[in-house]
Amino acid sequence: MSSWFAALLGLLQGITEFLPISSTAHLRIAPALLGQPDPGAAFTAVIQIGTLLAVIVYFSRDLFYEMPRAIFRAPRSPAGKMPLYIAVGTLPIVILGIALEPLITGPARSLYVVAAALAGFGVVMLVVDRGRDHGRGLESLTLRDAFLIGLAQSLALIPGVSRSGATIACALAVGLRRPDAARFSFLLSIPAIAGAGVYELPDAIHAFGGDPWPLLIGIAAAAVSGYAAVAWLIKFLGNHSLASFVAYRVALGAVLVMLLAGGIIHAV
Repeated sequence: MSSWFAALLGLLQGITEFLPISSTAHLRIAPALLGQPDPGAAFTAVIQIGTLLAVIVYFSRDLFYEMPRAIFRAPRSPAGKMPLYIAVGTLPIVILGIALEPLITGPARSLYVVAAALAGFGVVMLVVDRGRDHGRGLESLTLRDAFLIGLAQSLALIPGVSRSGATIACALAVGLRRPDAARFSFLLSIPAIAGAGVYELPDAIHAFGGDPWPLLIGIAAAAVSGYAAVAWLIKFLGNHSLASFVAYRVALGAVLVMLLAGGIIHAV
């Protein structure tokens, strides 16, 4: 893989991992449009390490000060309970990710699946976003809420759904405010992204013949663009709905179907 292409995929990964428009979809579509081979699920998982670094840096105070301090001084406080909520919310994607790996890395990567997931789940996001009042703060999160949001996160195993889209939508469905929904979505992403990256690292290195540079370039680009995406989205959702992301998803899904139908790109 050339350096420019690795950097492009890393840039796309960082932006689309946190915006609710599906990073996996964009990393499948971009190679098809540019006449490049699909980099594969392993490459996608490993360059997510860049977005992991971005979210760790952005939430460094929460992760390395507020939560550890609360665990010992106020374990029943929202910050004290947050590690438990993140752990419970991570269980579904771990179990389903391992159980469904052959499907995830094979047939589910079809661009027809991506197009359907982009448009279909976009509609779900719109319905949820407009369906009820979102007045709860993150301090009101419960263990049940965390588990439900974790179940929603596992939907991101389907390319095109979007991990952030699924978790933010579910957080809105249980009543969280949009910025708080995004905040928990990003915190919940940490163990899932770390686990997937470590699990797929040997396969990704093997796929590039032991050459680490495409992975390192992709990770670096994803870290920079991912940090910018996290900061921007939390601010954006303070005053805006998900409607613009829904419109983009549906439009991209429709364009993708037309490209596939016209034989301009191929599904696999």
